[in-house]
Amino acid sequence: MNKFIKYYRVSTRSQADSGLGLLAQERDIDLYLTIYADTPYEMLGEFTDIQSGKVDDRPELQRAIDLAEKTGATLLVAKLDRLSRKVSFVSAIMERKKLSLTVATMPNADKFQLHIYAALAERDREFISLRTRQALAPLKGTGKLGGNRGNID
Repeated sequence: MNKFIKYYRVSTRSQADSGLGLLAQERDIDLYLTIYADTPYEMLGEFTDIQSGKVDDRPELQRAIDLAEKTGATLLVAKLDRLSRKVSFVSAIMERKKLSLTVATMPNADKFQLHIYAALAERDREFISLRTRQALAPLKGTGKLGGNRGNID
């Protein structure tokens, strides 16, 4: 019997609170399980992090990986950028001998394709950061920014 562990990630608390990003990921994983997964299967766990994809140290991801390696379950993510937006991190995950990874929206992707998509996700993260800095630049020094007021660099 196939065993799976679901992993979800959103970047911010507001995304988690709205639930929309998590619902989309759940939908993608449910579609994968309905269409592609051999039945019967067993779901061993579900883990969610609320943290940027550029951060490697995510406690729930580590718990999911540990459980997957311990049980031989497949780590199932909706999209590759939910796992990470860093090529080096995705590559390290794929190199783990005891870990099986499946991306629900790319059920037939091989390692080569996953590396390409990881590079695209990393580049997208860089574009998101640039767009954010450019959008906030006019507010710099006005006191209208949250967090580190006026410090967007």
